[in-house]
Formats: sequence, structure tokens, C-alpha cells
Amino acid sequence: MSDNQVKLPEPAELKRLAASRPDQLREIAAELVKGWRLVELELLFAELPRSADDPEAELRACLLGEMALMGVSWHGRPGLEAYAARLRDLGHPLAWPPGERLDLEHRFGVRVRGAGSVKSAGQLRTRFPEIPATKEGAAAGRTAQEERDADRAREAAGAFTAGDWAREPEVRFFTLPEPLADDDFGMAFLQGLPLDCLAGEMGRGGALACLTGADDVANELYAASFDGGVSGRPQYGAYARLYAWRGLYALLGLPAGTPFLDAARYATDCRWLRFMAFTRWFHHDTADVGFAVLDPSRTRVAVLAATDTDD
Repeated sequence: MSDNQVKLPEPAELKRLAASRPDQLREIAAELVKGWRLVELELLFAELPRSADDPEAELRACLLGEMALMGVSWHGRPGLEAYAARLRDLGHPLAWPPGERLDLEHRFGVRVRGAGSVKSAGQLRTRFPEIPATKEGAAAGRTAQEERDADRAREAAGAFTAGDWAREPEVRFFTLPEPLADDDFGMAFLQGLPLDCLAGEMGRGGALACLTGADDVANELYAASFDGGVSGRPQYGAYARLYAWRGLYALLGLPAGTPFLDAARYATDCRWLRFMAFTRWFHHDTADVGFAVLDPSRTRVAVLAATDTDD
């Protein structure tokens, strides 16, 4: 270990961080994974945890998540597998996400030059194909029935809540009496729904919806808590990954026990929209996000909108 390599904190320091600054503990885990060799990291998992609340177990749980993001699979590594299995037995939340990075996560943590947050209709149209509005879509939106599910909504919004975004996200779920045609799932349909984020007077920027995919949505969920809101604290990779998967499952309406590869296949069969609207609900400042998903039966819709500002 080199002199400038990040050091493993003493137990007393880990206890203090776990109690008062978990974000700093998560940052340490991220730095350890970037600075230590894999053979050095594996030595940290020789002793199995006794409690999910143990600060040393919390650090190692974060390490497992960060390692998965770096492309290190727990599978085939006895020490990591045994530690992850014990964390699952103890009910630690970080033991739930996949033990290896899946294709759906390929954009997590990737920074593309010139591709920051989408802040204008022009940027959105440049990156994603716009879906033209249809009369049939508008009519179908008015037939939708809302399904209230506070627990599911809380899970879907978890990444933005953890990142402490400026406004509480809007998450709504709807059912349709008849399957919706893919081409009718657009902004006209969304404006037919009783959404707070689309209510009221529309600004000069208007509103538009573009076709996207599950990986785009998952990446935005990941980034929301990884970076944190303007006034929040970053959650770093392991927990950002957890919130992303939880949010994706909630939007899809899947139980937590659904295998991850099955969830990824299910997500591929859905229709995904990214939308933007210049209403008073959005801040039009540092970040605005709007997503909607139509399930494979084309009769169930979930909508998520979030906004952040430094005002």
C-alpha cells in the first residue's frame, strides 16, 4: 500500500461516520475501491458480520456495491459471496441489488462530454425522438383511472428524496380500460391525465414527450442520488445503485423478489417516455426530469416527475 493511498478508518471513526455522516463513509468506500487492488480489498471480507448495524459491515456493504459498479462480480469469489450472503441474511439493504453489473446499468457513473442535464426542448429533441401528439392519445388519457399506492410511490421517488431535491417528486399510477397504441402514448395522452406537473398555464417552451428506454430512466435515478440535489449530499455509488433499482422496480410495478434479469426483460417490453413541460410546477433551473412508462399489456401507466433548484 502506497503512502498516499486512502486508509481504512479505525473502528471508532467508522462508528462516528455511520452515526453522523453516512455520506462520508460511503465516499470512503468509493475511494477504497478506486485506490486499492482487488486482492487487498478481498482481505477485508475474511470475517463475516454479526449485525447489519455494525459500522464495519456498513463500510463493507458499500464496498461490495462499489465493486459491482466497477465490474467486479461477487460470484466466483468465495469471500465476497459469503459476506454478501450474510448481509442478505441480516437484512442489509445493499445485499439486494445484483451481485454483478448488468447491461441495464451500462450508463451508471459514465460522464459524456457535452451531455449534461436536459434543460431545453431543443436539447431533448436532439437526444431523443419526439412522439407526435394524437387525438386518440388525448382521448385515452381522459379515460385513465388512478391507482393510489403510497408505498410504491415512495420507492419510485426514493432516489430524488435521498438526493434531497428541492421539490417532492410527483409519482402517479393509472390503469386504462383498453390497451393503448404505442403511437398514442405521448404528450397528448399525458396531458389528459390529472398530473400536477402539467397543470396550469403552459409557458412559451410548451410541452413535449420523446421516446427513451429503461436504461435512460435507470441512469437518471442513479444520478439523482449519486450527485445529490443542489442543497443535498451525494449518496455515492452503492446506495445510488440501490435507489435506482428500487425506483425502477416501483415504476414497473414488480415485487422485490422478481429476478433482475426478468425485470430487465420486462422493462424492455415496456414503452418509455421522457417528457418536458414549461409549467409552474417545474423550476426550470438546475434539473427537471419527467418520465412515463406504459407496461407490456399497454393498460398500466406510471409517471414520475422531479425538479431541483438552488433558489
